[in-house]
Amino acid sequence: MTDYYDALEVRDPKERERDLFAALPRQILQAQTAAPAFARLLDGVKPADITSREALAKLPVTRKSELLALQKERRASDPFGGFSAIRFGSRMTRVFASPGTIYEPEGEARDYWRTARALYAAGFRGGELVHNCFSYHMTPAGSIMESGARALGCTVFAGGTGQTEQQVEAIVDLKPAGYAGTPSFLKIIIEKAAEKGVALPSLTKALVSGEAFPPSLRDWIAERGVTGMQCYATADLGLIAYETSAREGLVLDEGVIVEIVRPGTGDPVPEGEVGEIVVTTLNPDYPLVRFGTGDLSAVLPGQCPTGRTNTRIKGWLGRADQTTKVRGMFVHPGQVAEIARRFPQVQRARLVVEGEMANDRMTLKLECPAAPEGLAERIGEVIREVTKLRGGVEFVAQGSLPNDGKVIEDLRSYR
Repeated sequence: MTDYYDALEVRDPKERERDLFAALPRQILQAQTAAPAFARLLDGVKPADITSREALAKLPVTRKSELLALQKERRASDPFGGFSAIRFGSRMTRVFASPGTIYEPEGEARDYWRTARALYAAGFRGGELVHNCFSYHMTPAGSIMESGARALGCTVFAGGTGQTEQQVEAIVDLKPAGYAGTPSFLKIIIEKAAEKGVALPSLTKALVSGEAFPPSLRDWIAERGVTGMQCYATADLGLIAYETSAREGLVLDEGVIVEIVRPGTGDPVPEGEVGEIVVTTLNPDYPLVRFGTGDLSAVLPGQCPTGRTNTRIKGWLGRADQTTKVRGMFVHPGQVAEIARRFPQVQRARLVVEGEMANDRMTLKLECPAAPEGLAERIGEVIREVTKLRGGVEFVAQGSLPNDGKVIEDLRSYR
């Protein structure tokens, strides 16, 4: 299995699906019994019944804003808001903080954040030195990458961020095999080395994350001898997906169940349609069930050319939270979904907000193959009922709305 981190990556897809949903009821039970927030959110759910994607899709989505609100509400008694299944002590090795402030626990499990798989796909192997330039200050990024590297059998130089000259000096002296960090900081290090007139021949590979990695930057780094791969991970969930040498999308991690749902709802979208990434982790210490990342992506058809059989996603395609203020009132993607849900004829909906400052106009554009007489008027009434605002209704051709995950499009001019 030298081409793959382990045999899980090349399982028959049906076997993987069977294994994931055999493990899911145990995770649901763990969330209900060990994490008080999920005891409330999943009240009445029978874990033994959650053995399919259809059953999972009926459970509520918990989004980061809700997690933050519960953490703030319960901060005096539980800084994790009831979502953590472990408490201070030997089973919780570290606590991190993300902007918000959201607190995340780190458990004692080997490769807790599951990043060894992504590092392996990027070409890292045991016995090598990894120069880790993710932050070690407050946020979990440094630990996310270090724990995976150590599980892989690598040694880690804790470079962190900043101090570019010292970073270059350490790379020259220690000769690491590769870099972990943001792609922009790798570019800064390479430029600083060139400025100082020193070569970095040992640095031949990189696993980058935390920001966009456009082809132009990937190619710029490659021209200087470094092959960069990217991964998608969050402070709440750890690794979600990773790039392979095929460079055709990101392959999902083996320890998560991923759904793509229509923004503002928990409803899965058809394969290929852009929607919000919702993740259920099998981590028993932080058992997040249907956690909405707020990030947009879409499933790619087929399997990875490298032979990995898990589902692939396109990567990061934007943010799902498109909440917009119209005439002083907030309009949410969930409200657009609620309006469309009341009319079975509607297949897709997109609220377009136009106009200039203090002259907002909103139009609900709908893909609706058969629109009976009077439907537009009835939908207009529901728009006002749900949003407390007046809005126009426009029926458009089937398939004409862009597949970009946008439920609300703000076209207003503020000049």
